[in-house]
Amino acid sequence: MNLKDYGSWGIVTGSAQGIGKVLAFELASKGLNLVLINKNHSALEATCNEILEKFGGNVQIKSMVIDLAKLRGEEIANAIEEEIKGLDVGVLINNVGMAYPYARFFHEVDLELMENIIKLNLGAATWVTRAVLPGMLKKNKGAIVNISSISAHLPSFPLYSLYSATKAYISIFSRCISLEYKQQGIDIQCQTPLFVATRMTEHVSTSSWLMASPEKFSKASVRWIGYEPLCNPYWWHSVQWFILCVASLDVLLNAINYRICIQIRKRGQMEEAQIKKIHPQENAL
Repeated sequence: MNLKDYGSWGIVTGSAQGIGKVLAFELASKGLNLVLINKNHSALEATCNEILEKFGGNVQIKSMVIDLAKLRGEEIANAIEEEIKGLDVGVLINNVGMAYPYARFFHEVDLELMENIIKLNLGAATWVTRAVLPGMLKKNKGAIVNISSISAHLPSFPLYSLYSATKAYISIFSRCISLEYKQQGIDIQCQTPLFVATRMTEHVSTSSWLMASPEKFSKASVRWIGYEPLCNPYWWHSVQWFILCVASLDVLLNAINYRICIQIRKRGQMEEAQIKKIHPQENAL
């Protein structure tokens, strides 16, 4: 599928690191101009420069420095609408999201982190989509990709309860609006990856062969745009998910997930204690 058939511009949130950064490169490689959104100005500027250096005058880039966890929904929508005014936006990838630094029980999640996860994982995709949809409806074409997580479809994901619950919202939100707008020529898709080697998964102790690199996942992600409303685009993740579904009972998956997440919590607590021991004065401030 030629993504430029949707429009000449693509939007990527959380585009200065990890999956989002590689997705921006992938869209640029398909000839799309880019609107890149991130909260970190220096990281976003560096990403823009890298893309321009690689693709030269073939790609135009507009950058938006916004902390989507801090703004109210209406402020997000207004800012996006103003930035994309007059642009032929064809593709939106809602990638931005956050998780706990490491696994923890629900009562251990501090209030600021809890609020940021809810605002970023739920609010950002909701309000950015709301801002972009009217332009797509006017021309009766467009593609929206919401990056969720396989945790949204497990029987449970203990010690990451808030994170997985927000990802479940993204999954059902995507499938609902996919039905609402399919007849208007807008392809809306939710992608549910397993582990991808980014900062978000650095505390997860799992064999490297089970993980996808951001590059492998992003290539598969872009290839799948426009197809099923719910998918796991990277083939090896699909194989793992098939095995889990066929070979594992819910009670077994729950027990395995709980044990794994308890171990992640212990390692995270040990690392956190070590950091506090090395930098006691900084942590006292």
